[in-house]
Amino acid sequence: MLDMEPQHWSKVNKIAKIVHQVTKLDIRIIDRNGHTLLESVSHQFPACMTELSVEYETILACLDNHPPGSYFYYVNSCGLEFIASAATESNDLKTSYVLLGPFLSSNPDSDFISGIIYLNRLPIGERKVLQEFYQSLRMISSNEGTSLGDLLVQLCAHEPVDSRLITTDIQTLPPVDKEQQRADIADNYNIIDVRYRYEKTVMNAITKGDTSAVNKLVKETAGLFELPDRFPESPIRSAKNLLIVSNTICRIAAERGGMKPMQLHMLSERFAIMIERASNLPHIKKIGERIMIEYCEAVKEDSTKQYSMPVKKAVDYISLHLDQPLTLSGLAETAQVSASHLSRQFKLETGMGVTDYVNWKRIEESKLYLQSGTLPITDIAFLVGFNDLNYFGRVFKKYTDSTPSQYVHSLIK
Repeated sequence: MLDMEPQHWSKVNKIAKIVHQVTKLDIRIIDRNGHTLLESVSHQFPACMTELSVEYETILACLDNHPPGSYFYYVNSCGLEFIASAATESNDLKTSYVLLGPFLSSNPDSDFISGIIYLNRLPIGERKVLQEFYQSLRMISSNEGTSLGDLLVQLCAHEPVDSRLITTDIQTLPPVDKEQQRADIADNYNIIDVRYRYEKTVMNAITKGDTSAVNKLVKETAGLFELPDRFPESPIRSAKNLLIVSNTICRIAAERGGMKPMQLHMLSERFAIMIERASNLPHIKKIGERIMIEYCEAVKEDSTKQYSMPVKKAVDYISLHLDQPLTLSGLAETAQVSASHLSRQFKLETGMGVTDYVNWKRIEESKLYLQSGTLPITDIAFLVGFNDLNYFGRVFKKYTDSTPSQYVHSLIK
């Protein structure tokens, strides 16, 4: 608390609690020296991103140069957006600051992520981690941003008061119609049985990363499990509750499939936010389909459970260091085996030689940059680990049957 008055500490503590619970956004209370006094956060910044604390000085300096009642809408070099305001004590001294965020006002698609990686020179091997982090953040419109800024100013400008809850009298529910209840149970017994067998089939498909099976199940079972609402007066709430269960089931299946804990957390958190923000039944239905498909695709893309430990280490290292020189001897040292053993085992388990696999991964990464249309081909070649533009072109054509320029031209058609 440093030199903060107890009354002021109570004030900022209450501000942080109210704003975090209502907005579901991360919030931090910072002192004049940039030290974090209190925080309520749900999102941890990826290790490859600069620590937020280095930007506190910029935010605090801006607020200090403006009168009380101001708020600062701040966007950093990574495209992360924040709203900050100063909380004054009784003597009008700015002794603490409230920082709300990060959040986004634009969709973090592949072009957005490519731009962030390029501008901040982040490792391209961290693309997946960055994508999951950004997709877990809340989207805020300009009107919402203005309202949040106004909310912070109002809360910071006044001393809080203790609220008191007043409720209506509790209404008793009508007696249960037992005959109808028995009829409902009988009518839905078979559907419930089929549903649980279906869930088991879906979990097995996700665990294996079998995207074709999951896509087939999504189509075959559309509309099959529309059980009576547990909340008849709120069908949207009932549908959301079912999706929350589905999100949990898919997370368990993906964990069995070998997904890493951080990736699981990010994906699960993103869907939890999407579910709560859905405003109509068609939107909720669409999310339900995407939950199963995306968990399955993530397992298929990221899981290396089927590989032996040396190959797994090599594959993981390649994915994280595509922009760096990669040699068989270096990968063998990372995997702690001989080069000849790794070469033989790698080809056996992946179906590709080490060099072919590295080039294929680099070309797949380059396609994402080419699709954005914002970077020169020369820069893209360098970013994915090719120092020779001509060699990049030859390798690109080998795996895509077109040159980089032809590939870009095909996207425009």
